[in-house]
Amino acid sequence: MKAKLMKNTNIIQYIKNVLDNMPTDWLNLTTHRLDIYNEALAKTEFLDQFETLYTTNNSEITALSELPTAFDYIRLGHPLSCVLEWALAKMNDIHPEHVISFSSNTTPILAVLRKNLLDHKNTQIVHTGTLPAIFDGDLLSRVYGYTFDTLKVDNLEEIPAYNGSTVFISEQEAIFDIGRISNIDFYVHLNDPLGSVLLVNGAQNESYISEIQHVRRRETIAMTPANCLVALQSLANLPTDTPKNTIATDKAKVIDTIATITGAATKALVGSSGLSIQYAIMMGLVHDALDNHKGKAIKFVVPPNCYGGTNDQARRVAACIDTVEVVDLPVDGDNDMVQSIHTVLDKIAHEDAIPYIIAEIPTNPRVEVPDLIKLKEALQKKRKTATGEIAVDPVFILDQTFCPNVLFLGEGEILSTVRAISYASGSKFPSGGKCTAGYCVGNKKAATLMNKIETHLIVCDNEATALQYELLAEQLPSMNQRIQEAYKNTREFVTFIQEVLPEAKINFVSEALAAQGFTPSVFSLDLPTKGTTEEEREAYKRALNHTLINLMITEIPNESKYCVSYGQLKGCYWTIPATSTQGTTKEGDKDYIARVALSGNMDLALHKKVFSDFVKGM
Repeated sequence: MKAKLMKNTNIIQYIKNVLDNMPTDWLNLTTHRLDIYNEALAKTEFLDQFETLYTTNNSEITALSELPTAFDYIRLGHPLSCVLEWALAKMNDIHPEHVISFSSNTTPILAVLRKNLLDHKNTQIVHTGTLPAIFDGDLLSRVYGYTFDTLKVDNLEEIPAYNGSTVFISEQEAIFDIGRISNIDFYVHLNDPLGSVLLVNGAQNESYISEIQHVRRRETIAMTPANCLVALQSLANLPTDTPKNTIATDKAKVIDTIATITGAATKALVGSSGLSIQYAIMMGLVHDALDNHKGKAIKFVVPPNCYGGTNDQARRVAACIDTVEVVDLPVDGDNDMVQSIHTVLDKIAHEDAIPYIIAEIPTNPRVEVPDLIKLKEALQKKRKTATGEIAVDPVFILDQTFCPNVLFLGEGEILSTVRAISYASGSKFPSGGKCTAGYCVGNKKAATLMNKIETHLIVCDNEATALQYELLAEQLPSMNQRIQEAYKNTREFVTFIQEVLPEAKINFVSEALAAQGFTPSVFSLDLPTKGTTEEEREAYKRALNHTLINLMITEIPNESKYCVSYGQLKGCYWTIPATSTQGTTKEGDKDYIARVALSGNMDLALHKKVFSDFVKGM
């Protein structure tokens, strides 16, 4: 007992030292040290080296700054979430992988329910007080398909043996006070408003860890850096950073600003990330179909090469619900989005199914915009089922992260006559890379759907945090101006590349599209290649991509980053979609090209010079 007390005292003292010296980037960036990031060793490499620092009692800022990145994006996890999980694990004599923090209070429970649904395994949810008010058992059963028993006990000793998984929910004040009883498989410790911590108990439950991590990756976010800091300060018996309580004012400003920017008829819904809001959209639409189109199949129509998170999440929803299926929508290159929509909707109508289309405009990574008049015609065309009945009209779910300034949904706008919802990742232009929050709006025809979407945002406890609202309130008003400034730099850089490397194929909007308001600041670059066989040419091009990116981030380290983000306040980000945003996309649909995202605040002349040096060295 004395030994454990001494160990915990040492851990607490070390955490105090780390918090005194931690790099400011740990708290303020959505990406951290991607120059030393190994995705295959996400979290483990960071914690292995952090453990070494702890063993040698080294908490110097220089040492902490050199730690490799834990995850490539704070939605998935970040240095402070890893330190929190490490400390909780260390104090409870378990492996850090067994501790997973969430911004959401309900999603860790849903993560266990999801795996047990797929494994056909029973789940028992045990609690001492009342279940969280947002825990809607009927909805989770009816819409998500989750099955579970609930049990109230007065103390942990009353928990019986159970044929399945036992999840214990605790709302005790101390997020770090974890006790263990063999009859409990998963502890979910709630600490509103910080979030929650899930502890996986026992070697027999290790197979759940990667599945739970993947739920955190795709349907929600990790506990935010700001909230992890508060939790760590509490753990170390330090005064906590009490934020000013401005959420009501900030939220009102954000919703009003989004209404002005989008011209949409409905109140905006704001989630903890783009994927959080997308998940609420998907589950809200499933809910609506179950209520209003009983017995009909639900088809989510998704481009196979779109952002990997969208693609993966859609397939994960389909894996859990028998009536849901994902249908491919080819949109890029030789495929025309409008023609593909006609083909797909005709088939879905014939089957008398419910069509929900998710698409990016402009597309990612090829930055293509369909003929919008023809798109509207394809969406509003009346179709019939095989028996001659009028088919259910589609809902068009538009990811307009690349161009959140374009008006699609307002009265008289191009998508005002069809059921349409648009959403954007707030980590891009809305917040300038300062937070991960995302938002969605609907047009008048989709107004009733928005109530269902809001219900599922609440059920998953995925609304934006107070700090996220504060950051959006600061950054959204200047968004359209920043979009224009970034577009100017991008157009100038694209024109320069066309002049010095005319053999390269550049995917970017035309001047005519820009005049219509499509002014993205991202383009894709298909470099020229060499070789006698297709394999040789592809290998050469892939190597050349890396040569270019490495040169840029080496020569301009303060501005050029190897990063998947977009809409940042300064600098220039480079990535290869096939190995980043398309991580879970089928291999044949991946794009091994360079994707470049520029800001309005960067040394464009220096970027031109370094690119010229690259061309000379080819």
